[in-house]
Amino acid sequence: MEASKFSFSNQLRVRNYEVDWQGIVHNGSYLLYFEVGRVEYLKNIGAQIDLNMINGASKVVLVRNEINYKAPALFDQLLTVRTRIAFIKNTSFAMEGLMERADTGEAVAENVAYHVWLDPKTDKPVPVPEDFRSRVVKFEGRNCEFIASPDRH
Repeated sequence: MEASKFSFSNQLRVRNYEVDWQGIVHNGSYLLYFEVGRVEYLKNIGAQIDLNMINGASKVVLVRNEINYKAPALFDQLLTVRTRIAFIKNTSFAMEGLMERADTGEAVAENVAYHVWLDPKTDKPVPVPEDFRSRVVKFEGRNCEFIASPDRH
């Protein structure tokens, strides 16, 4: 992943309870770090992030989560988590994450998380709302690919 494609980042520090018996961050914790990055990204672009988003008028679910580990993260290291929306299709979108050591910029892990927008009553896919699309267009510009179905104008 190219760091230059990411317009948003946040930092976090590895806590002692996230380190496993090998002295490195437990593999599952990396997914939590990327989740923090995704939530902070969505807040940054002004997307609605609250319980209504989860349980109310909208419903977005994570359907696939890929991670590539590049280098170990260690206790008390400061990490930079870069986040972006790579593409939006008709009912889904993907967020990419790039985690780096803050002091050296060395890649620690890469992540792609696929999300689907659902009708909360039927759990059937529905089109990604225009408000969300426009927020992403405004923030990402050409760094995001927009793929619409033939029935979408």
